[in-house]
Amino acid sequence: MWMVYRQTLRVSQTLRVLVGILLIVLCASGCDRPAGFDDRLDALVEPYRFSIVRWELGHILERSHPPQNGDPSDPDTYLQPVTEYFSLTEQIWTVEWEINAIASGRRQGDLAERQAELARLQGKKSELRPTVEWILGQQVRTAFNQEGIFNPADRYVQLRLAFPPLHFRLTRPPSVLIVSPRERIESMREVMVVSGMDVEAKEALEEQVDGLGVSSLVEGVGGFGGTYPTFVADDASLRWTIATVAEEWLHQYMTFTPLGFSYLLDSLGIRRDYEIATINETVAGMVTDEIAAIVYRTHYAPKTTPAPAPSAPATTEPVTPPAFDFNREMRQIRLAVDDLLAKGQVEEAERFMEERRQYLASQGYYIRKLNQAYFAFYGTYADSPTSVSPIGVELRDLRDRSPSVLEFLNRAVRMTSRQDLQDSLQ
Repeated sequence: MWMVYRQTLRVSQTLRVLVGILLIVLCASGCDRPAGFDDRLDALVEPYRFSIVRWELGHILERSHPPQNGDPSDPDTYLQPVTEYFSLTEQIWTVEWEINAIASGRRQGDLAERQAELARLQGKKSELRPTVEWILGQQVRTAFNQEGIFNPADRYVQLRLAFPPLHFRLTRPPSVLIVSPRERIESMREVMVVSGMDVEAKEALEEQVDGLGVSSLVEGVGGFGGTYPTFVADDASLRWTIATVAEEWLHQYMTFTPLGFSYLLDSLGIRRDYEIATINETVAGMVTDEIAAIVYRTHYAPKTTPAPAPSAPATTEPVTPPAFDFNREMRQIRLAVDDLLAKGQVEEAERFMEERRQYLASQGYYIRKLNQAYFAFYGTYADSPTSVSPIGVELRDLRDRSPSVLEFLNRAVRMTSRQDLQDSLQ
């Protein structure tokens, strides 16, 4: 299984440059827009805009590396750095919480000592990062290969060469500004902006953009596949990270297919198609869920079978009311908002979303801003609770009819419209 990866490394330097140039040119072409709304929006966003060109020039030639010591035939050689890395992530979460609690006066403690401990943990994590990137890349690449997923041309010519080369960085991704019309839920524009904007800066930009008569939201993302190497957030759990590494690579793979290229045109505003964006994101999520499960099960799942839980004793106590269900609540909110917007009651819909946002916070679910742009962004994933699109059901039906994840992917990437999806189910 390592032979395929070594072949990838031999060609990866040239491919990194070529793919990087392609992405830069395409993104630049998307910025050439007629005068009007887009120009006013771009002027507002310019101070915060994330520079893909600067990222590519600074990172395209970076390389991860295997563990310096250890026997490659010993699985623990690859297990130990990864488990240590994500253990450090959890320790950093704890120390950051303690620092915030001390700084706000909610907790007693030595702030300087906690800050020094945070710096120490972050330093250890930075040392491990290149090795962990290499290991996770190997594992995800191998899982794709085991499922027969090598490169977009495999549907026509059986080439066992991985393309694009899987190349990512564990770091903080840029944020995204989502813009939706107020009168309906639909993504008009998505602009990558710098990470690390504080709440005040986000709300100041949103207020300016909303002044153009739209609904906007600045939101963090866990991964970003519009660069090479891709971004994967470095502050999440192991299982989530594996899935995101796989998904961002798959987005780049799909760019070289009819479905992915149609989505690219939508993303750049050249040919908008919200349904094709939903199909693309949902297919990528479904495939990478399966790939991530393979990686986790193979390398990281507990090897022992837990003892069965004891049977609950019989009781005559009254049935406990069902607990609060966030997913159900979000879907109900989305349906109600769609209904109000369909009736032209825009301000009523916005007041309703703010009321429900406050209710969610009272239940322990804090959302900074719940508006049309929020639903436009998260609703792109048709299997999420914020989506009311039937595309998710249709794609799950297609997956059930496909004997393998490869067959499902090959059928999906040929689509360029919602009609293609519906025709595939006839």
